[in-house]
Amino acid sequence: MYLAPKAPRSPSAWGAAPGFNVYEDTSAESVIRSCAIESRFQRCLHGDLNSWGDAPGYYEIAPLAPNRVQPRVLMISEAMQNRDSLGDTPPEEFRGQLHALADWIADFRQNIDSLRVAPDDKLGATLANIPTQPPEQGDSFDKILSDVDRLIVPGMVHWSHPMFLGYFGWTTTAPGILGEIITAPLNVNAMTWRTSPAATELETLVIDWIRQWVHLPQEFGGVVYDTASVGVMHALAVAREEAAPSVRKRGLIGAGAPVFRIYASEQAHSSAEKAAIALGLGEENVQRIPTDSAFCMESSALREIITRDLREGFRPLAVIATVGTTSTASVDPVREIARICREFKLWLHIDGAYGAGFAILPECESLTAGWSDADSIVVNPHKSLFVPLDFSVLYVRDLERLRRVFTLVPEYLRGDTVEAQKNYMDYGIQLGRRFRALKAWVIFRSFGRDGMAARLREHIRLANRFADWIRNDDRFELAAPVSMGVVCFGFIGAAKDKLDKLNSEIVERINASGCAYLTQTKLRGRTVMRIGIGNVLTTEEHLRKAWLLIREMADAIGT
Repeated sequence: MYLAPKAPRSPSAWGAAPGFNVYEDTSAESVIRSCAIESRFQRCLHGDLNSWGDAPGYYEIAPLAPNRVQPRVLMISEAMQNRDSLGDTPPEEFRGQLHALADWIADFRQNIDSLRVAPDDKLGATLANIPTQPPEQGDSFDKILSDVDRLIVPGMVHWSHPMFLGYFGWTTTAPGILGEIITAPLNVNAMTWRTSPAATELETLVIDWIRQWVHLPQEFGGVVYDTASVGVMHALAVAREEAAPSVRKRGLIGAGAPVFRIYASEQAHSSAEKAAIALGLGEENVQRIPTDSAFCMESSALREIITRDLREGFRPLAVIATVGTTSTASVDPVREIARICREFKLWLHIDGAYGAGFAILPECESLTAGWSDADSIVVNPHKSLFVPLDFSVLYVRDLERLRRVFTLVPEYLRGDTVEAQKNYMDYGIQLGRRFRALKAWVIFRSFGRDGMAARLREHIRLANRFADWIRNDDRFELAAPVSMGVVCFGFIGAAKDKLDKLNSEIVERINASGCAYLTQTKLRGRTVMRIGIGNVLTTEEHLRKAWLLIREMADAIGT
C-alpha cells in the first residue's frame, strides 16, 4: 500500500492521513503514474538518471535534489498566509507536513545508495547559494524542504551512506530515526526528576541495560552525555578532586595542588589532552606511552614512566586505557594496567567508546578483562550499538563520587529538586539535558540484544573478508591486526619513498569521486588507508566495489 499526495480538501474530510490518496496496487510505479504530484525522490528516480553522470557535483542536479518540477506537496493554510497570525502551525497543516516529511525520510533512506557519498565542492559552496541576510518573512515548509533537497543534501558528506567507510562506519537505523522523531515533540529538559520524571527514570533504566550487556558490576552507575570527550573530562575531574580534595572550592593554586600527570597510549584519543586543558592540568602533562607491535599500550613502559615522574616530583593522577583505539581499534591490556594503577593508587579510566559495545557478544567477553577494577569507563552506543549521534554513557564506580564534584543547586531550581530522586543535572556541567534515553530505548527494544549482536558479527565478518582480499593482493598489505570492524592497510606496489604520498592520494581521489569514503592515518610514521564498518546498510557487495575502486586508483596513480 502506498500513500500518495493529492490536492487538499476540507480538513474535516481528511481522516487519518490528510491530503493523501490510498493505493492498493503494490507497484510503486503504478502509484507514480496515478499521482498528479510525485514525491521528490520518486520523481527523481523515474527520471533520466543518466543526465546526472556518475558523480554529480554541487552545481549539477543531484538525484535527491531535482528542480525540474517545482513540487507542491503542501498548500499553505490561510492562517499561515496571514503573517499577523500568532501561535503554531494549524494541526491539520502540521499533519500534512509530517506525512510529507515521513515520505521524504523513507525515500532518502531507500535511495541513499544513489547519492554521492561526499560532495566535490570548494569551501563556501553551500553558503554561496543561501542568502546571507536573515529572513524577515516566513517561508512555507514545502519551500524549506525543497531547499534541503536543492542546497543541503548535495553538500553533505553522507555518513549513513553504505559506501561511507570512514571512522567507525555509522549507526543510522530506521528505529533510531523513529526514536529521534518521537523525542522532538516531547522536547523536555531532563535535568531533574521533577522536571522530567519519565525521562529521568528511562535514562536510569537504559544505562543499566547497557551495564548488564557489557558485564559491568552493579556498583557502577552511569550518566548520559553527548560524547566520550565530555565523559573523560568528567571522570578526570573526579580523579583530580579525590587527589586534591579542595580544588572544587579553591582551585588548583588555592588548594596547593601538585603538577598532576595523566597517562595514555600513543594511540589513545586526543580527548585526553583536551580534558587536561579544560581542567587546568596542562596539555603537556598528558604522557603518551609507547605501544607494542599490535598498537596496544606497553604496560612495562607505563610503569617506567610513572616511576620516572615520581622521581622528578610529579604527581601521577590517572591512566586512560583504551578498548578500541581510533586508528586501529587496538585493545590495551586493561588487567595489567589495573594492577599498576592499584600499586600506585591511580585512577583508572577505560575509554571503551568504540570497543566496549562489542562486549555484548559472548565471544568478545574477553574484552572486559580488568573492567571491574576500573574507576570509570565510557561507552558510546552511537559508535557500535546503533544509537544515532549523540549518545555516550560514563560509568563511575559509586556514582556518588561524580555527584559530589558537580552538584550545585541554585535557588531558582530548589523547587524543582527532589533530593531523594536522581537529578542528572548534579552529575555534570550541563543543566539543560536532552532526552537522549528515549531513542536508545526505542532502538534496544526494536533490535534486542540478539539483533544488535547479529549485526556486530556481520561487521566483524565483513572486516575480515576485506582483510582476506588485501592478503591475496601482493601490492597491498595489512598495516595492523584486524580488530572489530576496523581494517588498516597500505599500498606497497611502488618505491618506498613514494608510498606515503600514494596512499594519501588514493584516499583523497576516492573521496573526491563521490563513490566511496575512506580515511587515512599514520602508523609507525607511515601513511596507511583505513576503513571502518558499522553501517547496517553496508553489504559485502559494497565492500567489493570499494576494493575495486582502491585497486583501480592504485593502478592509475601507482605506476
